[in-house]
Amino acid sequence: MQYYDRVIRGTEREDSLVIVQFLKGMIGKKLSFLNYYKEIPVSYDAKLLSVENEMAEFEVHDYQAKTISMERKTLIHRHETSPVAEDLFAEAFYVNIEKKRVILCKFGYAKICSDMRRFVRVVLDIPVLADLATEGDIKTGRVFDMSLGGAAILLEDIEGLQAGQDINLFLKLPNPGNGSITEVGLSASVVKILGESAPYKCIFEFHPEKNSQQQIAYFINQRQVEIIKELKDLVV
Repeated sequence: MQYYDRVIRGTEREDSLVIVQFLKGMIGKKLSFLNYYKEIPVSYDAKLLSVENEMAEFEVHDYQAKTISMERKTLIHRHETSPVAEDLFAEAFYVNIEKKRVILCKFGYAKICSDMRRFVRVVLDIPVLADLATEGDIKTGRVFDMSLGGAAILLEDIEGLQAGQDINLFLKLPNPGNGSITEVGLSASVVKILGESAPYKCIFEFHPEKNSQQQIAYFINQRQVEIIKELKDLVV
């Protein structure tokens, strides 16, 4: 998932130098960082400690340090005092999770696209199966990620499926507490199909009734809690 679009105002080098100059006036202040862990946003304030040799050192939350260590970059929300409208991104030069310190370099302008998401999306580590019922056919796939608004489902066979098509979808959601499976039926539309060969990634938009929406919301909330706990316990 690409969480941002690159914006170039001058050249990449010129943009980085302008941003570094701006940061020199922000020492001691806080900026809002954004990373993702298994599609869950990780966003905390980071205090700018110093700017030297076109690099900036920040004191960050330990969750942020972990995600930056994995992604090797971070997004920075536009500060209210910034002279430009764009957000920022930067590459990680140094990360110390224990000391909660990161040094960033190679700054650039960005437009954060992920903020426009209507729903929180979660990646599923455990197998979650789904049956797709079309006219005269039932296909079984594996849910890759899911939000309250839709899902990406991996399918070996896409014959008879096309963008814009409405289907009946049956999600088989596991209960981590007792191992039981809750089958949730709802209507959905095929948004697009990705891939040149199996497994194909099919993107679906949900059209749930109230009861199925509540069941999906409960499952996603449980998965969010699991991911945040996993990040807390993660040793990078």
